[in-house]
Amino acid sequence: MTEGAPTPASRVPDSVKRLLTQSFTARDVAEPLASFDAAAAATAVRDFMESSDFSVVGVRSEGRIAGYVAKEALGEGTCGEFQRPLAEAKIVDDSADLLHVLLELKDSPFLFVTMLGEAAGIITRSDMQKPAVRMWLFGIVTLVEMRFSELVERHSVGDVWKQYLSEARLQKAQALLEERSRRNQKLTVFDCLQFSDKGQIIARNEAIRKLTVFASRNQAEETVKRLEKLRNNLAHAQDILTNDWDTMIQLAEFVAHG
Repeated sequence: MTEGAPTPASRVPDSVKRLLTQSFTARDVAEPLASFDAAAAATAVRDFMESSDFSVVGVRSEGRIAGYVAKEALGEGTCGEFQRPLAEAKIVDDSADLLHVLLELKDSPFLFVTMLGEAAGIITRSDMQKPAVRMWLFGIVTLVEMRFSELVERHSVGDVWKQYLSEARLQKAQALLEERSRRNQKLTVFDCLQFSDKGQIIARNEAIRKLTVFASRNQAEETVKRLEKLRNNLAHAQDILTNDWDTMIQLAEFVAHG
């Protein structure tokens, strides 16, 4: 490995970045927005929401959704008496990319989605468990790993990166290299490192770490652990909201800021 331009395999193509940041949109995860006339009985609307496990529904006026109401806000009377204007909620267009959607959900439990200028859908945080989001997140974590590889390859001379890993981790990579070599795969020890190994090198090499968003070694190591946990949960179809929500937001902010 020599200092200079990264190898073609380590460079993240712009086309890949565009694919992962722009291919999935709000329409891929939105659910239809249930709505009721403003004159509908609030108790009937609440019963419907409880049976359907809805927390928010739209309120129609003259055939158009003009407001919304939360289940806990409904009392006695008509649905319209408890509605709030749409302008008070966060709204995204159905063409908004998932990066924007996720960042908007950071401070809001739901978003309304407009189609042809009309509120027609809704996205809640639970929708972030859907296949489109999971594929997108896995792709973004993969981009981060590719970026780690690029930084180490670009800014390391020879095998100096080995000093930042334990002997046990190096032996594991060497064993994997030997296994792959038996399958006629032309790789190096570096190619056989795990995501956590590359993160460890970034965290411990101050010169390289300064080229990243990580302010300290501890921050880098903690972030890498969280990203690896998120990737494992994504790969094994595990819940990613309960324990990985903050990591998802952090990942989105990382992508948003370059």
